Amino acid sequence: MAKIKITQIKSAIDRPERQKLTLKALGLKKMNASREVEATPQIEGMVKAVSHLVKVEKL
Repeated sequence: MAKIKITQIKSAIDRPERQKLTLKALGLKKMNASREVEATPQIEGMVKAVSHLVKVEKL
């Protein structure tokens, strides 16, 4: 599978609890934190749900 790099670019403060938990599930804890993950359909769905808070780069 292809890998993607996910970087949190906006704060989770004052966001719905579901979006905070999605960021946590993606492994993002702080601003500008990055993770490299496999681009599975589940991960892509989570990224879509918080797309306004993250930046995605294909590797």
